[in-house]
Amino acid sequence: MKKVIVFIFFVLAHKLNVAQNQSNLVFNWQDYSLTGSWMYNNVYNECWGVEVNGSEIAIIGSTRGTHFFDITNPNNISEIAFVIGGDTGGVIIHRDYHDFQGYLYAVCDEGSSSTLQIIDLSSLPNSVNVIYDSNNLFTTSHNIFIDTATAKLYACASNNAMDIYSLDDPTNPTLIYEYNNVGHVHDAYVRNDTAFLNCGYEGLKIVDFNGLNNQNPSPPVELASFSGYVDAGYNHSGWLSDDGKIYAMQDENHGYDVKLLDVSDLNNISVKSHFNSGINSQSMAHNGIIKDSLLFIAYYHDGLRVFDISDPTSPSQISFYETYLCNDHSSYKGAWGVYPYFESGNIIVSDMQSGLFVLNNIIPSWNCINDECIDPGNGTGNYTSLNDCEIFCNIIPSWNCVNGKCIDPGNGNGIFSSLNNCQINCIKTTWNCISGECVENFNGLGNYASLNCCKSECSNTTHTNYDMSSINIFPNPAQNNFNIEIENNSVFQLFDIFGKKILNVNLKNGKNLINIEYIKSGIYLYKLLDNNDSNYTVGKLIKQ
Repeated sequence: MKKVIVFIFFVLAHKLNVAQNQSNLVFNWQDYSLTGSWMYNNVYNECWGVEVNGSEIAIIGSTRGTHFFDITNPNNISEIAFVIGGDTGGVIIHRDYHDFQGYLYAVCDEGSSSTLQIIDLSSLPNSVNVIYDSNNLFTTSHNIFIDTATAKLYACASNNAMDIYSLDDPTNPTLIYEYNNVGHVHDAYVRNDTAFLNCGYEGLKIVDFNGLNNQNPSPPVELASFSGYVDAGYNHSGWLSDDGKIYAMQDENHGYDVKLLDVSDLNNISVKSHFNSGINSQSMAHNGIIKDSLLFIAYYHDGLRVFDISDPTSPSQISFYETYLCNDHSSYKGAWGVYPYFESGNIIVSDMQSGLFVLNNIIPSWNCINDECIDPGNGTGNYTSLNDCEIFCNIIPSWNCVNGKCIDPGNGNGIFSSLNNCQINCIKTTWNCISGECVENFNGLGNYASLNCCKSECSNTTHTNYDMSSINIFPNPAQNNFNIEIENNSVFQLFDIFGKKILNVNLKNGKNLINIEYIKSGIYLYKLLDNNDSNYTVGKLIKQ
């Protein structure tokens, strides 16, 4: 298995409208042997973090499963555990994670054999143990959220619009409520039974589920509904501030702003501000998390963006890191998730094409140890510049060419004895897409500046050998419903023109009636997969 692990220690400075920012890339991991999804060619999806037995553990999902990294020591980060998914390969786009009482809960939104996985984390950083791996409760879920105060797991877009499970026994979830008051719940943030539900084009719903705690449970109560606001799009995700007064909300549409809502009075919700990354008219926010007065957003093509929201009427961007280096804003690419809660200040970001990033805001420094200049990774080194350290250490500066950049290894063992000589001979590796394969071009003239940019657009994977002679889809164009006649059990998925999945139906042999009354008129793309997810065909459906 060919794996690429990159350690880079440098300071990235960017002049913003409020202050100069310094961000530090500590670690990047990606595995080129993994398969990209058939829909977006993304290899990676959500990330999460936990602290166990004094160790900081970064978690990232891929099309193959769940990867665990010990990031405690920035100079010695490595993958320490892996859990294969219930279903794997090109059919997989989404995985999602939350933890509770020492267990990680993992779900997937695609695949006929996907499962809910409960993973015991108590033996980290040495190993993990899967103690529950079953589809008895559900096969797929788009997102999950755990209200740790009330021990409830909310599974969004699963068997119903949203299903709620009791975690009174964390290793044996039990269904306590099926929520179908809306057509779709894409994501949720829940605190003390008050749920902020992102319901796509139906907007934001705020619902009180406290009645489920009663000996004779009572139905949930809708506290507020917020839709039709300025710049309203696909209400995708959000996060509540620590004081419960501000809610950061992302509409997942190209060119739409992030909104900060005043939710201190649920009878009078208002938008305090609109803002964006400031990069491109087609920029799009994905997932955000509030920590203290900072809002961390995985901003798809624009990487990580950090905003100071201490004044919610005038948020300011104070930090960023580009995880996606391709020069485009099409489709869904780039930073997917972010987790900023580690005590050390480490921040992890998952990028759909470029894998796991570990970042912090620690300024590099160096110590002279055994005739070598080493950055301790915590800002406490004796020297604030590598040059000063090398002078004290009697090290002659030298350089290596690393992917188009001249880098001093700090030990005198570089290939080039002068920076000028290194720069003359150091040509950045580029790539071309040839017959579906990304091929290295060593003269710097390739069409793609990075391998992940090339791979995101160049794929030799085709799975279109589904036998269409046995399939009949009618009527098309359709109004409120249509029929699919098929000879084998299959999975039908419907996507809007931006690639967002809006329908996932398991089909039985024979005629299947599909209801599309609730979706808007327009052109949609469908994917029909066989029962093993190994073959598929795609087509167009028109809703009148």
